[in-house]
Amino acid sequence: MIVLGIETSCDETAAAVVDDARVIHSNIVLSQIEEHRPYGGVVPEIAARSHLEHADEVIAQAMQQAGISFKDLDCVAATTGPGLIGGVLVGAMSAKMIALANDKPFVAVNHLEGHALTVRLSDDVPFPYLLLLVSGGHCQLLICEGVGQYKRLGTTIDDAAGEAFDKTAKMLGLGYPGGPLVEKAAAGGDGRRFKLPRPMKGRPGCDFSFSGLKTSVRRAIETLDGPLDEHAVRDLAASFQLAVAETLVTRTRNAIDMARDIHPGIKHLVVAGGVAANQAIGSALDELAREAGMEMIKPAPALCTDNGAMIAWAGLERFRLGYRDPLDFKARPRWPLDPNAPSAAYAGVKA
Repeated sequence: MIVLGIETSCDETAAAVVDDARVIHSNIVLSQIEEHRPYGGVVPEIAARSHLEHADEVIAQAMQQAGISFKDLDCVAATTGPGLIGGVLVGAMSAKMIALANDKPFVAVNHLEGHALTVRLSDDVPFPYLLLLVSGGHCQLLICEGVGQYKRLGTTIDDAAGEAFDKTAKMLGLGYPGGPLVEKAAAGGDGRRFKLPRPMKGRPGCDFSFSGLKTSVRRAIETLDGPLDEHAVRDLAASFQLAVAETLVTRTRNAIDMARDIHPGIKHLVVAGGVAANQAIGSALDELAREAGMEMIKPAPALCTDNGAMIAWAGLERFRLGYRDPLDFKARPRWPLDPNAPSAAYAGVKA
């Protein structure tokens, strides 16, 4: 079984071909970083136009690298939400047209499920497992019980961790994208110099909040004696990164206890999403997993950030269970993995 996956939910135009032996035959990702860099963040209109301009080329490269034609596919999968709706529409419509023209089934994929299932592609992790999904737009803790079966334990009530990285980088004058630039600056800094808060520390449950942490970074900058020099930038980056890591650890520790109440034998802590590529955060979570008697697994960095392989794999997992979607399946900007989860106070659409 071989599947083409298309991903266009944010600022990467991506396509990949994956088979049921967990072989990635191609994984093409075209980044829009340079297009968005002048604005310090992703501009939806620019993203949508770039997807429209480059999607056909990226898909063609993925198929050429895989050495197959559309007729060789078993199905075509695409991110159909959540995400920036203009970009989502480009990828979804491209997949639908390929499916229609070649008489192939179409599978609509939830972008978050792509992240959630990636470790089954990279490491063949069995269900159930505890997932920390931490990215630019999402910060959630879920139990993955099966394909399409997710139990949300916690979510952000304001900003996601990746969003906080981007905004902190902007305040520090580091540029965009913020995550890798803050991590690079933090490598040479003193993470204990600035006393930043650990949001939600000591509270029950495992919801997240990062808005106040960003505010504390701004206040730390304002109270400096003198300009924001290179030394202060490094120390603030390190202090911020440490605060995020410790916050993720404390909330995930609560989630482990909650997950074990539901699935006493749960063994794996999976970390996915773009922020999972941060080495300091990964090390802190790995230590937590060892203390808790669990194994932490995260995909390779190229599979943590948005990519087509995760969408192809999620589509393959759904397809082999009998899922098919009509060509009039509507793209959606919001699509929770656990639609039955109770509303989180102040979380709004991010829940």
